[in-house]
Amino acid sequence: MRIPCGPFSNVKKVIGVVSGKGGVGKSLVTSLLACTMQTRGNACAVLDADITGPSIPKSFGIHERAKADETGLLPEESKTGIKIMSVNLLLENEDSPVVWRGPVISGVIQQFWKDVAWGDVDYMFVDMPPGTGDVSLTVFQNLPVDGIVIVTTPQDLVTMIVKKAYNMAKMMNIPVLGLVENMSYTVCPDCGKKINLFGESKLDDVAKELGVPVLARIPIDPKTAALVDKGAVELADDECMAGAVDILSNLK
Repeated sequence: MRIPCGPFSNVKKVIGVVSGKGGVGKSLVTSLLACTMQTRGNACAVLDADITGPSIPKSFGIHERAKADETGLLPEESKTGIKIMSVNLLLENEDSPVVWRGPVISGVIQQFWKDVAWGDVDYMFVDMPPGTGDVSLTVFQNLPVDGIVIVTTPQDLVTMIVKKAYNMAKMMNIPVLGLVENMSYTVCPDCGKKINLFGESKLDDVAKELGVPVLARIPIDPKTAALVDKGAVELADDECMAGAVDILSNLK
């Protein structure tokens, strides 16, 4: 059963960013999507649903604790105005582990949705934990998700991993908006040639089989990695996400 957002929130579109396994750069993709969409004049937000591995605040350089007033819990804002809520904004120390069982984590996700005063948001991106467990079920069952973006990498394992996420979304009647391949290639700094470090990508074949578009291919870029480490992901080159944002902007 979908639960409504709180009385001080007006969220128009909710997009989940998922992966079938960890370590594929899902949080980076979430951040870049929000940044690119924000630069186009949309009011964006990120709900960090990766409760046990939250990395969104650090990527945006946010280290303050979240505040609250009579309207509810208040999201922090990035330098460009992206609204962010994460469990790391509630912990005494941001490096403290979150050792909670599934039902508690699911309850926190629901609170982030209905008890946070998000204000007016055109696009909310939900950074989900890897896999197809409790949190994914909670998000799909309780939030009005308009669609998901599946993040993967070029290895042969991609077919199985993408299909797991795809099949779960279909079971929950959630549209799959497309695929994003992270670590797709790198560019030689001397000759400018693209190098496929993980071999030839299988993404086009998988996308064709599933009938979904390839939204973006993100290269391995030391500059982007350095910006994320510095909490300055908003300064990263977002050109590779332009096509993805074009498609997401046409959501009905």
